[in-house]
Amino acid sequence: MKYRADIEGLRALAILLVVGAHAKIPGFSGGFIGVDIFFVLSGFLISGLLVQERLTTGRLDFAGFYARRFRRLLPALLLMLLVSAWFGWQLLPPSGQPEQAMAGMTAAAWVSNMHFAFAHAGYFDPGTETNLYLHTWSLGVEEQFYLVWPALIALVAAVAGSKERIARCLSWAMFALLFASLLLELWTTRYSAIHAFYLMPMRAWQFALGALVFLWLRQRDESMPNGKSASLIAVIGGIGLIAGALWLLDGRTPYPGAWALLPSLGTALLIFAGSADAANPVTRILSLSPMQWLGHVSYSWYLWHWPVLILGAMLSPTYDLKCRLLLVAASLMLALVSYLCVEKPLRRASWLVVKPGWTIFVSLALAAMAASLCLAWGNAASRRHQLVEKQAAAAGHRATLPAIYAMGCDDWYASAELKVCSFGSPDAKHTAVAMGDSIGLQWFPALARIFAGPDWRLLVLTKSSCPMVDRPIYYARIGREYTECASWRQRAEDWMARMQPDFLILGSTHTAAYTKDEWIGGTHDLLARLAPHAGRLVVLRSTPHLELDGAQCLEVRSALYAALVDAEKRCVARPDMHESDQVNDWITQAAKPFGNVRLVDMDDEVCPLGLCHAAINGRLVYRDQQHLNADFVETLTAPLAQRIGVPYSPAVNATVGANR
Repeated sequence: MKYRADIEGLRALAILLVVGAHAKIPGFSGGFIGVDIFFVLSGFLISGLLVQERLTTGRLDFAGFYARRFRRLLPALLLMLLVSAWFGWQLLPPSGQPEQAMAGMTAAAWVSNMHFAFAHAGYFDPGTETNLYLHTWSLGVEEQFYLVWPALIALVAAVAGSKERIARCLSWAMFALLFASLLLELWTTRYSAIHAFYLMPMRAWQFALGALVFLWLRQRDESMPNGKSASLIAVIGGIGLIAGALWLLDGRTPYPGAWALLPSLGTALLIFAGSADAANPVTRILSLSPMQWLGHVSYSWYLWHWPVLILGAMLSPTYDLKCRLLLVAASLMLALVSYLCVEKPLRRASWLVVKPGWTIFVSLALAAMAASLCLAWGNAASRRHQLVEKQAAAAGHRATLPAIYAMGCDDWYASAELKVCSFGSPDAKHTAVAMGDSIGLQWFPALARIFAGPDWRLLVLTKSSCPMVDRPIYYARIGREYTECASWRQRAEDWMARMQPDFLILGSTHTAAYTKDEWIGGTHDLLARLAPHAGRLVVLRSTPHLELDGAQCLEVRSALYAALVDAEKRCVARPDMHESDQVNDWITQAAKPFGNVRLVDMDDEVCPLGLCHAAINGRLVYRDQQHLNADFVETLTAPLAQRIGVPYSPAVNATVGANR
């Protein structure tokens, strides 16, 4: 195919968007759409190469095609996998390494997208976004596309028969595929956005769209003059759609869904614009030398930027914007070395070009070896983790959960059933109710002690990830609206009206995807339903969310990690409190009309002087990035009791330890 500089520039645009999003650069929260641009470009380029080969030679050289793909993609991928695995073994917390190794093994086999999809590891989930190989999901989709696309084109060409009918039949086939795949993707996004995001059949329409652009451009009347006006309209539309997606989308958006049409159609329009009028301003910008250079190294940069960001976060005491930009620059330098020393030489090596069968055999063997090494890493990491767990328990850093989860109080999204866990005598004079998500009920160990006297009965209502806001919520973890949360909350309200507790404690996270009006209105509406049925009502402020994982940070690691990281600073974080303060102000505003409602803030006890420590006085504070450790919460019983206004005597309440 004729080289088009604007296509290389679109690659540069795509990688800039992806890296900007992953580095959390302001304004790039929707930059993950860069992958959609890559998919459409692949559909355009690969379909073009295959169609022209079929029309020119009358056949498709499958071995040659796959050998070219392996030469182009595999060497740099294997280098990244193995280098990242070694540094992962040295620097990552042992408890997370078995999952890292599994992801690396599936990445070597080009199926990491399936691994993340069926492990229900959402792309934007806190636990997933620290995986070294999360970004390889898109490479899995691409390779699965390469696996089936030549056979599809060969089959349609065989059915078409004559050379003159091939392009027309392919156009109809691609249109049918686009329509079917898009409908499947829209339906799957509604019920399981994770599978729609990761799996190739739900992404096939983007490749088909790129193929249709190529076929349409090829079938145009060659005598038709290039239209500057059509190119200008396409440029405006293409840039507008991509910029709109970048502006409107973030990790809280149900994606892909219909939203994926924005960057995909935008890319198709820009491809057309570059064909219709190469002199239009956007095409000229995409064709500039810096964009060409970035386009050339875009694959290597895609491979290296993510593990560098993840490993860099492990080493940096402050993962601020300046640090992230330095890591981005370092990954670009690594990408340049990888491109010049590995990707480019092997891609053009004459001894590989003339022996496609040998190239395929060696490639598969090397991929199998890399997968085996990752498997060995995972097995060794599992053994190491068992030793680390013993060391953590001996040091008093064992992660502990409130006992309510072992008692079955929480059904999460499995059902909307209201399950009440009861503590104390049913005949007690007074009743206290604790209601909320896992952030609110992280305080249960302290509440159990506070309400342990003979006059109190404590009842627990909890549903994980269900905010105490009377508004619908989209839950990215399950890829749909969390309807079980709304139904459960309604049942809890009805139950509370019958129970009439003396004391009600509410608590939930501040990170739910609500607008200002939803936070204020939804909190007010919930309090309006609950406050009349409770003697006193306390709303606990959500505790800070951290960049670091408290329990993992304290795990014993390698000598290299100890040499690179200051032990006194590595497990200390100054959290960004902007969102938390904002939500707290909105909840305060919503609570003003209710005389029996009190807001309680424990942040100064959890993070003294604004610094969050993984351990205080030898006790683990955070068991992950957002939940307090149960053992630590017990130590805050007295200050919590004072702030919620309940008398507390350690001597009287000491026997409650078994309830925790």
